[in-house]
Amino acid sequence: MRKLLFTTMIAFLSFACFAQNGKITNKEMSKIRTHFKHDANTKALQNVLTHNRNIRNLASNFENEGKVDHFFKYRVKVTGITNQKSSGRCWMFTSMNVLRPRVIAKYNLSNFDFSHNYLYFWDIFEKSNLFLENIISTRKEKMDNREVVCYFKDPVSDGGVWNSFYNLATKYGVVPQSVMPETAHSNSTGQMVRHIQRKLREAGFSIREMAKNGKNERKIRKYKIEVLGDVYRILALCLGEPPVDFSWRYKTTKGETKTLATTPMDFFKGIVPNDYSSNNYIMIMNDPTRPFYKVYEIKNYRNTEEGLNWTYLNLPNSEIKAACLKSIKNDEALYTSSDVGKQFNRSTGILDVNNYDYSSLLGVKFGMDKKARILTRDSGSAHAMALIGCDTDKNDNPLKWEFENSWGRTGHNGYLTFTDKWFDEYIFRVVINKKYLSKKAVKGLDGKKILLPVWDYMF
Repeated sequence: MRKLLFTTMIAFLSFACFAQNGKITNKEMSKIRTHFKHDANTKALQNVLTHNRNIRNLASNFENEGKVDHFFKYRVKVTGITNQKSSGRCWMFTSMNVLRPRVIAKYNLSNFDFSHNYLYFWDIFEKSNLFLENIISTRKEKMDNREVVCYFKDPVSDGGVWNSFYNLATKYGVVPQSVMPETAHSNSTGQMVRHIQRKLREAGFSIREMAKNGKNERKIRKYKIEVLGDVYRILALCLGEPPVDFSWRYKTTKGETKTLATTPMDFFKGIVPNDYSSNNYIMIMNDPTRPFYKVYEIKNYRNTEEGLNWTYLNLPNSEIKAACLKSIKNDEALYTSSDVGKQFNRSTGILDVNNYDYSSLLGVKFGMDKKARILTRDSGSAHAMALIGCDTDKNDNPLKWEFENSWGRTGHNGYLTFTDKWFDEYIFRVVINKKYLSKKAVKGLDGKKILLPVWDYMF
């Protein structure tokens, strides 16, 4: 009897262990299949979805159509729409779009655009130097060191944030579009960047081998300069050489033709606000995964060796919205970035949390909040645009906002309207003059910076 009981217990425990080892059993499969009911509604949905792969269009919420317009009570005076084309330079376009109205006003122009090609040249060049410096500083670490892996995975790219623009503009200045026009490779950067990445990875590996073979730092840095010469050559061939000084001819709204002879740096200094500095213009961010009213800095997230890292003050959306509204009312556009692909209707240029009803279409509930989406990498900042407008109710509370985009005429003639609820869910960061912040927010700037690693989930 005892032997039978012992055998039964062993069999039960074996079954329990088997049932919990992660395998799908027939019993579990039977339960799973009940989620797909063979009724008329399910059959109709299957017929639709198996013959149309555009789930977004099928999930378009008819009840939400026509409920959001493109009219705004407060709007910054802007002119013209830019187009970054097949490049990841939205951060650069947005940073310049914020400044463009100042150039138009100063020189009495009907329209104006900066040369994004000029700064893009220096961006890739400086990022190449930073990559090589990062490899030199980690040359004694193992190849599978997490930081080393991050550097080799993405030596250079088009991506960046406002501090990337600030680092470049304060070092190299800016120029009008006609001084250094776009080229085939600035408009479509993929092939050129891949060849530069390949050269940098080769050089990074060589630096590590040199260190392993006992070469001193002086010889390694001599080699680094040779590599940068190769990078410069590729950039100059594909983008043209950036000017040291220039002569710019322009026509005013009065029909007068004028000429300005200057340097990129002097031109930049002449168009920015007097208080345009990293002490006054700061990045604020809504990151619900971390405590608010604290300052965070991402290690090595910059594009020049001596430049500013990506640094931000984390704030609740209520603080960010209040500050943004003040800036717009004062006719100052703002650099912003968001997860623009979420709930975006390209044909109407409207972003709203109710644009698409995927749950009703698929019969599956999607319920993550912003914090969960960030931590699981389901959502993150993907695109920068200028924030230029806000519409409010009778109590001056925001109802909707407006972006100036850099995708040509996509959306509502190049502009996008997003609701206040969409702001809560998908706006991530804003660059603003700190004079628009609350006293509590400004006080948070005095706190000690919290350093985040290169591989942090938010970035």
